[in-house]
Amino acid sequence: MKISPITPADLSSSVLAVPPLAWHEDFTPNHEANEALIKHIQAGGVSTLLYGGNANMHNIGLTGLADLLQHLIVSSDFDSWIIPSVGPDYGGMMDQVPIIKELSFPTAMVLPIQFPATVDGIATGIRLFAEQLGKPIIIYIKVENYLSVEQLKSLQNDGILCAIKYAVPRENPNKDAYLSELCQAIGPQNIVSGFGERPAIDHLRTFGLAGFTAGCVCIAPRLSMDLLRAIQAKNWNEAQRIHALIMPMEDERERVSPIRVLHDAVTLSGISGMGPIYPMLSGIEPSEYNAVGAAAKALLSLEMEAR
Repeated sequence: MKISPITPADLSSSVLAVPPLAWHEDFTPNHEANEALIKHIQAGGVSTLLYGGNANMHNIGLTGLADLLQHLIVSSDFDSWIIPSVGPDYGGMMDQVPIIKELSFPTAMVLPIQFPATVDGIATGIRLFAEQLGKPIIIYIKVENYLSVEQLKSLQNDGILCAIKYAVPRENPNKDAYLSELCQAIGPQNIVSGFGERPAIDHLRTFGLAGFTAGCVCIAPRLSMDLLRAIQAKNWNEAQRIHALIMPMEDERERVSPIRVLHDAVTLSGISGMGPIYPMLSGIEPSEYNAVGAAAKALLSLEMEAR
């Protein structure tokens, strides 16, 4: 695992994969299954793995966390980034500081909190966490004005902000006043699109964002990297072609649940057996297995053809 500070160039060098985590039936980590998924992702050319929402990090406590994160590190390549998430509650993220520091992670992402929280309170909590960690951090934004542009600029000026993962839903991703203001103040090279492949073309073409995070990249890393490279080369026809190959799996995720579908889709694809999803979530219904499994296997087949 790389431990040097993450730069804007690093953000644009790879799709940021956001993988699920594998568990045994007793909800202890399945290290072998997690390693198998990591190896599949890295074999497709992806060098950045961000464990956040799809990993259900919101619900993972301190017990066993250091062991879990240590195994993710040793399962990865030496030239890959492994980024954990913390929080979303203040007490939780502050309790995780010693573990993040001990394992020398280059940064951590603060998961978004909605209640109970205020904008000023969130800014204070993030600042105190980053100061205690001693490293710039990634802020995950999922709602309008989660933090003001001025607050985020202040955090950047004080060396606290590494990057923003931006995932505020819009009917038209090309029209986003909040994102436009953030780009002007923070710089688009410090922001990644946080909605997977679906808005990636629009976000990177319209706003010039550094890159994008994705869940389907866990099944089709080469295709997702090819999409990133086509966008960066402004080869829009090729980008649209690759985008269309990934969308059936994304459609299944949006139809049911992005996190739950991805977790079980990795298993149904045959890449790695992820086991049960960690509480307080649950897996998809058995009635969904055929549709999700078919989409996952079709995408994996396209991935192997691309390789």
